[in-house]
Amino acid sequence: MPNHERVALVTGASRGAGAGIARGFGELGYTVYVTGRTVSPGDARGWDGTILPGTVAETAAAVTAAGGRGIPVMCDHGDDAQIAALFARIADESGRLDVLVNNATYIHHQLIEKKPFWEKELDAVRILDVGLRSAYVASWHAAQMMVPAGRGVIAFGSSFGGSCYMHGPAYGAQKAGVDKLAHDMEHDLRGTGVIAVSIWMGPLVTERSLIASQTNPEQYRDFIASAENPEFTAHIIHAIDASPQRDELSGQTLVGAEIAATLGVQDRGHDRPSYRAMLGDPRPKNPAAVY
Repeated sequence: MPNHERVALVTGASRGAGAGIARGFGELGYTVYVTGRTVSPGDARGWDGTILPGTVAETAAAVTAAGGRGIPVMCDHGDDAQIAALFARIADESGRLDVLVNNATYIHHQLIEKKPFWEKELDAVRILDVGLRSAYVASWHAAQMMVPAGRGVIAFGSSFGGSCYMHGPAYGAQKAGVDKLAHDMEHDLRGTGVIAVSIWMGPLVTERSLIASQTNPEQYRDFIASAENPEFTAHIIHAIDASPQRDELSGQTLVGAEIAATLGVQDRGHDRPSYRAMLGDPRPKNPAAVY
């Protein structure tokens, strides 16, 4: 199938990883629905209070400029009704959905502060609402479109924080949670032609990470030097979907840099390092099933 006929949805794509992943699918010629809450410049702020660039319309325009077709949709993924309306719109306008990337995640302003969880605001736990629960809701809707069509990819943006301590227990629980969603959804999706994968991205070149590198230069200097462009993850997901091993890969938590090397995908001509030795291993697939 020509890529221009393929439809992807990238949630939480006003900026950051989501915006880059959306652009990456644009480079591959996809129609990409871009969701987010930022519709006006200045609506979002970084760690230090500075205004962050990026809106859903700007990302959609970048998708189109990259060679795809970007469609902006304002959507608060903390609102189930808005998520339902989003999928109804995709079904009505495009009649299909080939890829869902669950990226929308609540980022608390104290995320990278070196404080124990009880000294951070309780509001940090909202990452389990927008980040974990919202990914389940979007996947539920996506499966109802994909399974009858007999093909599709449900992908979760995750990180090594699903294994090691990273940014505190709420962040870690969200990452471990989406890894487990991919694992268990694979069991239910097996034989339908729809696969589910969770991708551990490395450090990314985003607006927030650049601010973090300036705020904590010693902590982030080495990471930023070898950071991945977020478009890389879109190319990885596309390659997984095209791989003869797609069914075997389904349900796995995959280190993006490692599966990219296996599938021959590079990030702007570069191989990216895996941080497995430093930060830990993904959970392997468990064949046991209890009903």
